[in-house]
Amino acid sequence: MGTKQLTLTASHLQSGHDVPSGRRSILKYPLFLSGGGRSADAIMARDWSETPLGPMDDWPQSLRIALGMMLASHFPKAIVWGEALTTFHNDAFLPIIGEKPDAIGRGFDEVWSEIWPDLEPMIQRAYAGEATFIENFPLTIRRHDYPEEAYFTFCYSPIRDETGKVAGMMDTVIETTQTILSQRQLGVVNGELAHRMRNMLTMVTVISNMSLRHARTLEEGRAALSQRLAALGRAQSLLLAEKGSAMDVADLVEHAFAPHACLRDRLILSGGECPLPSKQGLSLSLALNELITNSIKYGALSGAGAVRIDWTQTGPDDPFRFIWTETGVENAHEPERRGFGTRVLMEFVPANFLGEARREFGGDRFVYELIAPLAVVRSAPAPAREATA
Repeated sequence: MGTKQLTLTASHLQSGHDVPSGRRSILKYPLFLSGGGRSADAIMARDWSETPLGPMDDWPQSLRIALGMMLASHFPKAIVWGEALTTFHNDAFLPIIGEKPDAIGRGFDEVWSEIWPDLEPMIQRAYAGEATFIENFPLTIRRHDYPEEAYFTFCYSPIRDETGKVAGMMDTVIETTQTILSQRQLGVVNGELAHRMRNMLTMVTVISNMSLRHARTLEEGRAALSQRLAALGRAQSLLLAEKGSAMDVADLVEHAFAPHACLRDRLILSGGECPLPSKQGLSLSLALNELITNSIKYGALSGAGAVRIDWTQTGPDDPFRFIWTETGVENAHEPERRGFGTRVLMEFVPANFLGEARREFGGDRFVYELIAPLAVVRSAPAPAREATA
């Protein structure tokens, strides 16, 4: 007995629209389609007489049984049938299809034309009677309006007809895209964490060795080491607060002056947003600690002077500049003793910026300038900011 065809289109049904209840009642569903949801509706709505399969009444029992098993499954499955590679799928397969139109009834090679060179050899093996199982297979698919990197674990299994001949194949699949991308992101995060730890341990080792080596007394070494490690700790806290791998110069300066809030009104800042990579940000925090400490002990901040800090990011061929200028210094002159602080400012920090540094002493003025390739600065992403109302 034939099955009555309605004018509902497969596109209408596959798009997620339900069959109106009044019309659903007159659909004569074959038993093998029962409970098949939207995919069964799409199969019923298609005019199969115009396809290589012919009218549904003429379909072989092997196809009907396979379709019934597929539609009853809650696991994503598709069936590819015959020489025309006619496609069927169940509702669980719909997220994998995405917005591809009218997949049911079309050739599998047409449905997945963008990845057909990758799929064809495996389908040929299935049609030759050999099952294929692949885990986390990478494919660039277009299930929406854009190419998309996706990963799938799937098995192509041959389906045999009543005579034992392979008539099609079953595609059982699960998408693993989110798992793979999450693992990849975790690898990046772990790599960044290890990189930061190495940088931090290197800095702590150098700071500890040099602070104690250049100290004239144990107490002087202890105080210098504690102060430098505290500065490094403040910079690390800022790095974590930014929720990323970059620290803005202005934020670094503010954090460096935080323990000296009473001196904040003698500080002038001039510069726009300028994110630094973590390594350079931590290095600049050490430079700021040395500059502030020296200024409080011997420079402008020991008296009535002031400090101006400028940083610039200008043209594409111009370097990054960080300039610390003290005015109102009493008898500014280069120190006779070259200690670890000088090495931090003139060697350690410039090396981490792949740049150079200079100092200028004269009269009542002291200038420290750090010059670095702009590419070093621009390798950092913009710091994350909290949204404000």
